[in-house]
Amino acid sequence: MSARPPILRSLLSLAWPIVLARATQAVVGFCDALMVAPLGADSLAAVTTGSLNVFTFMILPMGTAFILQSFVAQLRGRGDFASIPRYGYYGLILACLGGSLGLVLIPTVPGLLALFAYTPNVAALMGSYLMVRMLSVFGVVGTEALGNFYAGLGNTRPQLVAGIVTMATNIALNYLLIEPRFGWPGYGVRGAAWASVAASFCGFTVLLIGFVRGVGYERIVGPLRLRRSEFARVLRFGVPSGMNWFFEFLAFAAFVNVVVGHLGTTVLGAFNVVIQVNSLSFMPAFGVASAGAVLVGETIGRRAHHEVTSIVKVTGVVAAGWMSTVGLIYLLFPGPIFGLFEADDGSSAALVEVGATMLVLSALWQFVDAVAMVLSEALRAAGDTAWCMAARLLLAWLLFVPLSWVAVVVLGGHILTVMLSVIGYLTLLCVAFLHRFVSGRWRDIELVGEPQAA
Repeated sequence: MSARPPILRSLLSLAWPIVLARATQAVVGFCDALMVAPLGADSLAAVTTGSLNVFTFMILPMGTAFILQSFVAQLRGRGDFASIPRYGYYGLILACLGGSLGLVLIPTVPGLLALFAYTPNVAALMGSYLMVRMLSVFGVVGTEALGNFYAGLGNTRPQLVAGIVTMATNIALNYLLIEPRFGWPGYGVRGAAWASVAASFCGFTVLLIGFVRGVGYERIVGPLRLRRSEFARVLRFGVPSGMNWFFEFLAFAAFVNVVVGHLGTTVLGAFNVVIQVNSLSFMPAFGVASAGAVLVGETIGRRAHHEVTSIVKVTGVVAAGWMSTVGLIYLLFPGPIFGLFEADDGSSAALVEVGATMLVLSALWQFVDAVAMVLSEALRAAGDTAWCMAARLLLAWLLFVPLSWVAVVVLGGHILTVMLSVIGYLTLLCVAFLHRFVSGRWRDIELVGEPQAA
């Protein structure tokens, strides 16, 4: 018991800037949905589903960049401060690669959307939204890369500053661009997309200026001398980390577009609003889990593996406590929460009614989602990314997607079936990660390798 107060203090000191930074991301998604809602159910479905689809692509390079936090934290724990700055530049390389791929994929958007059973209007609106939003990939990945670089150093405040700038810019531009105001004609869903792109690059610019100036770390004097072997190691552990998230979000996107989309625009829009609302519980908890991962990485770098379990327990209590509390609010006040998303003309009344029911059911997955998140981040900090990738791949694609498709599309399930499918998947994922962590296999992984000569 004596070790818990210091762990809790260290966790909260690291976590609160990350929590607020992740909360700003949740607010961005929430406000996108809220400010598009007056345009009607089709626009709301297009923006919320489009946001999920573009995030599904971005999570691959973003998830790869998450591993930078693990490298930097372990190097800091080891005391190898001279090697740390190079990993910030490796993150910028990842952002360039992700952004370039995003640009290449823009022309394919209409063809990809044609594969799904959207109504013509929803498909057209979503296509125009996605083709703009894909321009933001470089900025989003770059922000995650540098944010994780600084977090690994134990400095989580730069990510908070970038998040606040992104949120403020996004909300202001949404207000200016979505509906007609101040002489502007109003650009609807495309306006929301352009607001997100501009906001992403504003947040990234804040971090980039600080990084280039050497704020918060000791800059390399002279040639960078980036090392191919180090970047290869980043890819070796980072790509499975990215694939870990990508496979899950791809499965979730398939679930939304095929299974939930099968039930019509009203259910599709309602479910995606539920996901946006749930981001208000998920993102702060993910911030706590990320802070716990920083402590885990630094502890492993010190070769103090015996301290990791205590860190994970404290992190899990905080994250699960937060998400369970927010889940209770969903359970008690679903109507007032969803009433915020009703269109001005009342055309989305059915969406609000369906969504309130879904929001109540989403309260049931809060606890297991929090525990799974904390365990996943701890395993990532240890470099156990390949196993986590395999677990998500098997559970998502061999169980979650096919069984939910059979239950809804073949057997005629509806709202309850959709929500129970998500609850079941998250529960299995939590059990799998818990089994892996308890096994202790992560203790044998060497993430950063042996120190190299300068």
